Amino acid sequence: MRGLLCCLVLLFLLQPWESQLQLAGPRCHTGPLDLVFVIDSSRSVRPFEFETMRQFLVGLLRGLNVGPNATRVGVIQYSSQVQSVFPLRAFSRREDMERAIRDLVPLAQGTMTGLAIQYAMNVAFSVAEGARPPEERVPRVAVIVTDGRPQDRVAEVAAQARARGIEIYAVGVQRADVGSLRAMASPPLDEHVFLVESFDLIQEFGLQFQSRLCVRDLCNGVDHGCEFQCVSEGLSYRCLCPEGRQLQADGKSCDRCREGHVDLVLLVDGSKSVRPQNFELVKRFVNQIVDFLDVSPEGTRVGLVQFSSRVRTEFPLGRYGTAAEVKQAVLAMEYMERGTMTGLALRHMVEHSFSEAQGARPRALNVPRVGLVFTDGRSQDDISVWAARAKEEGIVMYAVGVGKAVEAELREIASEPAELHVSYAPDFGTMTHLLQNLRGSICPEEGISAGTELRSPCECESLVEFQGRTLGGTSANPNGLLNRSLAQLTARLEHLENQLANQK
Repeated sequence: MRGLLCCLVLLFLLQPWESQLQLAGPRCHTGPLDLVFVIDSSRSVRPFEFETMRQFLVGLLRGLNVGPNATRVGVIQYSSQVQSVFPLRAFSRREDMERAIRDLVPLAQGTMTGLAIQYAMNVAFSVAEGARPPEERVPRVAVIVTDGRPQDRVAEVAAQARARGIEIYAVGVQRADVGSLRAMASPPLDEHVFLVESFDLIQEFGLQFQSRLCVRDLCNGVDHGCEFQCVSEGLSYRCLCPEGRQLQADGKSCDRCREGHVDLVLLVDGSKSVRPQNFELVKRFVNQIVDFLDVSPEGTRVGLVQFSSRVRTEFPLGRYGTAAEVKQAVLAMEYMERGTMTGLALRHMVEHSFSEAQGARPRALNVPRVGLVFTDGRSQDDISVWAARAKEEGIVMYAVGVGKAVEAELREIASEPAELHVSYAPDFGTMTHLLQNLRGSICPEEGISAGTELRSPCECESLVEFQGRTLGGTSANPNGLLNRSLAQLTARLEHLENQLANQK
């Protein structure tokens, strides 16, 4: 009898704030949103506390605009293992979600929060589980609710999740470790870290979280015209551009390489030293490069090659005609692992990737050919022959090294001057600072090709600069130009003269 009375009291206490969440205001029409709750069900969460968390989830659901084209919701619980309660694709009706949450049985073991974040990143937010594809730019939000200190590391895996575009809210209850919450959450921390004294007070987070979701409504409720991303800020909004690109004067569009044509082949190191989580960062980095290119059959064409102990063409230059198609194919690339045969990759690039059969434009059109090699370590085969051959073939080479990449090899791969064609980052998490340098080099109007401003052919320095950019030499190193094919140089100069003539 006493136990029954306790249960009735508990339900009486829970009901008001579940209703409060539901009735706090009109249901948020947030636009498309992929939302995953990551719930701690370790043994430290006592049964009545877990029941409170269950009611919290139900109440929060009732304030969301749930649907296949609106907010998709998934729930996972974790202790020493991770269990999917239901994935994003499972339910489109709120009633079905509530039923699954009410049937939830806690795992009651350890507290492996890092493992849970890893699962959310790799599985729960995958397209196969119901997340919208990255190119649709649907926000991905994870809400982690925990009451203790993680028994594994969370900082690195949380950083990887944030790097993939997952916005993380960290909610700590009672015994939760504040340092761990801060390590998990997205910036700004004062908007993504919540600490409450007890499970009975968790509804305070629910109300704040719901109000934050409602703020998102502004971008979805107006014709903002943002080219890349709209961000609501109180009663206003602003447009954002991908890292490495600048917002234009209209406040909506992003700059990109619009002038000239380039055939660009990316060689990506897929060896085992990269590791799976870093390979995902590499793919994201490649797509950030694609973001500032004007990809089209007539503009920039992009090809992708992955190498390890062997070489695999992921897609050739002629396959995709839009940036969205290229980015989707990059994300679909599967990690090869094994060794690091950079020389073999360079040979493949020279012999196959820049052939007309693979989509490269004929040499007679004088479209610059650019190769970008991305690697994190020493090559296991010789690179000298094919690195030199690439440059002899007129391919402008860039080398991007990370971690244990060997500087001497990067310089041997890259065109001269090395200062403009070699980039390095100490680890995969800091690669993004290289984007602006690469943009200034790869963009035709800013780097290797004829620019938006063509000066008079009578100005000798104009010709020398043009030759240096397209052929890989510099005015300080004229021998680099003389060693090139005279016929090739003549053809390029004729192309420049034709461009100047057309502008008159």
